[in-house]
This record gives sequence, C-alpha cells and structure tokens, in this order.
Amino acid sequence: LASGGGRVVQGHLRQPKLILTHICPDLCFACEGVEGGPQSSTMTECFDCDNCKESLYGRKYIQMDNGPYCIPCYDAHFANTCDECKELIGHDCRELYYEDRHYHEHCFRCFRCDRSLADEPFTCQGKELLCNDCYCSEFSSKCIACEKTVMPGSRKLEYNGQTWHEHCFICSSCQQPIGSRSFIPDKKDYYCVPCYESKFAPRCTRCKKTLTKGGVTYRDEPWHKECFVCTGCKTPLAGQQFTSQDDNPYCIKCFGNLYAKKCSACTKPITGFGGGKYVSFEDRHWHHNCFNCARCSTSLVGKGFIPDNDEILCRDCSSDL
Repeated sequence: LASGGGRVVQGHLRQPKLILTHICPDLCFACEGVEGGPQSSTMTECFDCDNCKESLYGRKYIQMDNGPYCIPCYDAHFANTCDECKELIGHDCRELYYEDRHYHEHCFRCFRCDRSLADEPFTCQGKELLCNDCYCSEFSSKCIACEKTVMPGSRKLEYNGQTWHEHCFICSSCQQPIGSRSFIPDKKDYYCVPCYESKFAPRCTRCKKTLTKGGVTYRDEPWHKECFVCTGCKTPLAGQQFTSQDDNPYCIKCFGNLYAKKCSACTKPITGFGGGKYVSFEDRHWHHNCFNCARCSTSLVGKGFIPDNDEILCRDCSSDL
C-alpha cells in the first residue's frame, strides 16, 4: 500500500498457473469418453492447444477460460507488455501491475532511486512510481516548527504559505495545540483567541474587562458601549451628544440641570449645544432668543439696553420712565 496524491494505491501480483498433463490411457478428460466407446477419442486427438492445435500430451500448458494453451502460444497471445522495459512478461515471470500498467517484478522500481517497489509502499506522481522516501524528499512539505517532513495522508495545517503538523501548530502563550480553533497571528507568533485577548486586547476603562469587538474611545481610553454611560442618569452615551465635567461624561440633560448656567428669562439651562448662543451681563445670562426688552419684547441682541433693577429695557422703553 502507498499514499499517493491524497489517495491509497496498490500494486497487484499476477502469475498464471501451469498445469502438466499426465499419461491417461483409459480415460480422456477432454472428450469425457472411454477409449474405444461410441464417442471414443485419443488424448492426442482432442487435448490440443486451442491456438496452434499441437498436442498438449505430456507438455506443460495453461488453462484459460476458452481452452488450454501451450506455453509459446500463451506468451504470444496473453502475456502483457512491461510498461518499463517494453518486453513481454512471460508465463514464468512474476508480474506486478498498478491500474492499467504492468511490470516485471525486477522492473517495478522507484523512478528516482531505482529501489525495488515490490512489497513496498509507493506513491504515483503523474506517471512516475516513487518510493515514499523519494516522494517525501521532493514533493512533501516540511513542518515550519519541527522542520520534519509532513508525511502524505497525515493531518496538517497550512497558513500563509507555511505548513505545520497538526500537533506542532501551538499557541505561543499557553503552548497548547490550536487545531481547528480560531487563532490570531502577531508577527511570527500565533495565539489562541483567549490568550490573545488576555495578552493584547484593550481593557474597558470602567469594568476593566477586555474589548473583543466594537467599543468607543473617550479621551483616548477604550470603553464597552454598554459601559460608556452618563455619570448622572446612566443613559448610554454611544452615538449621542454628550459633554463632560471633571472628566466625567454627562448627557446634555444632566449636564444642563447640574452644571449649566440658567437663563435669567426662561430659567432653562444654557448649554450651547445645537448652535445655541447666549448673552451675559454682570452675573446674569440669557439665551439669544430670550434677551428681549421687558416691556416691548424687542430683541436686544447687538443693541444698546438699559438695566432697570431686574429688568432689561430698550432705549425707547427706558426713556418713558
């Protein structure tokens, strides 16, 4: 048996069985009659070569399905031609064959080293028969880890043009075989996923666990999306507008309620988000659209105004006082 191209191949032995006729004066087995009877016949008349018709009495012959043949006729009509030397494989030769090719035993040899392949494993590479040593030397890949040949039919792993025995492809950290599991390359090292995450993956600023996918970055620090929440109300902030106070993230609503200036007119927070602008005077603040004359409601943005106790008046309204 031999492994060739991912399949098992086998050479077979073929050798005809010789038969020697013997003297039989009383009974002829060819015509099945007793000599002298109604169907009488002599041995020499009926037991002849099926091809040349010469008597086989006292001679060696080979019995085929359609009749007996003398040795010369058998060799001429039934012997196969050796695929190597192109000569007939006679009846007295040990014949080996593989698929539709036939060989003398002494011709059934490795194409490269001329070693006999009779009773030996071999591999068929194209039309060449090779012993396992020659096949492995020329066609088998070598394991990048142990530098030994990866034998045909053995389990192996291939990645990026390199080959490993299955048991040689191990995690660079835990030293356990990776097998068919997922792995992560890092330069010349290979890691199983748990080891890579433990060794290299970033850790969430809040929960300190590894981030394997997704996540957000705030102040150059990684966070799980579910961990990046408002410091006040704990609402997730990923994909939302937010601001910070003392390096802590806040949603707009919580920041406004806790830290933003309040409009002196509407008392709502002045956050400045959404393009909002505001006006400040002394220790008071107004949204742009809230900075109006207390009497006539004319906008005072960009105009002169007169403070009157807690009110802000335009010049016209202040002159009526």
